[in-house]
Amino acid sequence: MKSKACYVIALGTAIALTSCGKKLGQFSADNFTVNPNPLELVGENVPAQITARVPAKFFLKNAEVTVTPYLVYNGTETASQPYAFQGEKVRGNAPVVSYEYGGTFTIPANYAYVPEMNKSDLELAFTVTQGKKQYVLPRVKVANGVVATAALTNAGTVQPAIAPDAFQRIINEKYAADIMFLINKANIRAAQLNTDAMEELRKEILSTANDTARVLAELNVQSYASPDGSLSFNERLAQERETNTLSYLNKQLKKDKISEFGDLTAQFTAEDWEGFQRLVSQSNIQDKDLILSVLSMYKDPEQREQEIRNLANVFEQLADQILPQLRYSRITASINVIGKSDSEISKLAASDPKALNVEELLYAATLTDNNEAKQKIYDQAVRIYPNDYRTWNDLGVTQYVDGDYAAAEASFKKAASLAGANKQPSMNLGLIDLVKGDYKAANQLFGQAAGVEGLNDALGVYYLKTGDNAAAVRSFGDSKTNNAAIAQILTKDYSKAKQTLAAIAKPDATTYYLMAVLGARTNNEQLVTSNLRQAIKLNKNLANLAKSDLEFANFNINSAL
Repeated sequence: MKSKACYVIALGTAIALTSCGKKLGQFSADNFTVNPNPLELVGENVPAQITARVPAKFFLKNAEVTVTPYLVYNGTETASQPYAFQGEKVRGNAPVVSYEYGGTFTIPANYAYVPEMNKSDLELAFTVTQGKKQYVLPRVKVANGVVATAALTNAGTVQPAIAPDAFQRIINEKYAADIMFLINKANIRAAQLNTDAMEELRKEILSTANDTARVLAELNVQSYASPDGSLSFNERLAQERETNTLSYLNKQLKKDKISEFGDLTAQFTAEDWEGFQRLVSQSNIQDKDLILSVLSMYKDPEQREQEIRNLANVFEQLADQILPQLRYSRITASINVIGKSDSEISKLAASDPKALNVEELLYAATLTDNNEAKQKIYDQAVRIYPNDYRTWNDLGVTQYVDGDYAAAEASFKKAASLAGANKQPSMNLGLIDLVKGDYKAANQLFGQAAGVEGLNDALGVYYLKTGDNAAAVRSFGDSKTNNAAIAQILTKDYSKAKQTLAAIAKPDATTYYLMAVLGARTNNEQLVTSNLRQAIKLNKNLANLAKSDLEFANFNINSAL
């Protein structure tokens, strides 16, 4: 290259040069602004935008300058992408800076975060090329330190999804038998009291009376008349059937010496049109569609009956096949089966877990808040019921809470292989990927876990880790967690963040530390010191973090350390 224009980025008070034989003067920090300053962690990166203003008659026409932003910390440094700028006579593709007018240019910078960056300097290094000459100008410090509150985000504190038990202490069972009546009759025939259904009903009632684990909660009689004949006649007939059935039932209870049976209730239905429609729909009667259309066209009972009687060719079939089935009283026994007490379940879980069914064993784990005790119960559950995905999933939850992510991942994978359409293992495996930092895989698994309780908190952490703080706030909603408060702090909703932290049921060291950060951001020194003191009391390691945390740069925190 025979003649190359002077290539210069001239900033600040440097003396403007018009001769290609002269070098640029030193740059000044006054001509740089950095947004933000100090730098701030976003997700897992530290981005910055550096703006420089070049005065007129400073940037030489044959100059080329490469600017490299360095983050310097703990005896080391990390470079961001270098950017080049050139004068008007330089042949190249870099942005051109006018000699006559100067100009403004920007340099984006970005660094993968490590904790040592909290205490750091952002420096700009300059390499100048003019023709065949190349030289380095002194670095310029343009920003100081990194605010890393986002680093307090902790995927490990997200509650994994439990696959719930279906335990019910009281299970209601119903047993029923029908007493059939002849047309226009209400008397109970002896043969109707000796049917298999009536015998089974009596046995259930008797066995319940002698079983402390079963309670006869209600006996009900529902009596019906078929929808033929006048409505007034059918009302009297259905009521008589109810009265006679109640009388029989009371005599039988007295005979069997059963006095504890909860409520004894009774109702009658004059004309069972609902039953009539159901039976016709299920029948093979040739003109059943015509009959059903009559039912839909006419709502008055007597008009319905008359219209159906007008269908002379089918009424005989109805009289033979359908109507006799609608002349009955149904006796229903409602029996509550009482399961084991919490105390009994807890004792058996510890001494003889095989004596519990899977629902009882899973329920046993919910009776303790001790994670180690829960884990022991789930260990037994996977041994006794290895084909139930819930046992593996919930064991993995305790391992996750314990911080044993490798064991948790293995359990969640086993659960996923058995889960079918159940989605809890997908969410939990997504949490494992979140802890690993594999955010793409985590997002895919969270997509498969749509609708799972607790997924919004997991997504909130995902968005924090990937730098979308506004989306994190939306995902967390009204969640009362440290992670939710971090999202609110980072989006500067300090009032909401304070409410969130105050509502956390079991505040920990991070809760108090975040409250101290809120104090710093709202210039409340008392809030800073009192909460920082409590945070360090619960976790002494936070003292070193606080010393280098630029959140507290404007406060004297020595009394809290």
